[in-house]
Amino acid sequence: MQLNLIRKIGTMKKYMAMKQNKLIAIEKEIRQIKQQLLSIGEMRPGSLTLQYNQPKGRSFPYYQLSYTHNMKSRTDYIRKEFVDDLKMQIKNYKLFRKLTKRWVDLAIKYSKLKIDFSVKNK
Repeated sequence: MQLNLIRKIGTMKKYMAMKQNKLIAIEKEIRQIKQQLLSIGEMRPGSLTLQYNQPKGRSFPYYQLSYTHNMKSRTDYIRKEFVDDLKMQIKNYKLFRKLTKRWVDLAIKYSKLKIDFSVKNK
């Protein structure tokens, strides 16, 4: 009987150490995400497309930025000299969205592990 109890205690200690290591790993990844977010420059949502006034003849090209902000769909016409800047801003925005999604996923996982860890510790 005592041997079983000792085994259970040993198993519980291993379980707790594993949970604690996972918590530490999640904290580390969240810190890395925060650092990456700090390095993101200008950003803007949307998609940039090349349009034509006369699509059949592909003449009179222009750039169009389409995006949704505050539940409203918008379209802006973009001059050719600003296209490269906008492409970088859109790329930065996509990275921002990817990183914040990952951060939220990790925060949920962290919270669940922390609760589980606290319950098992009692």
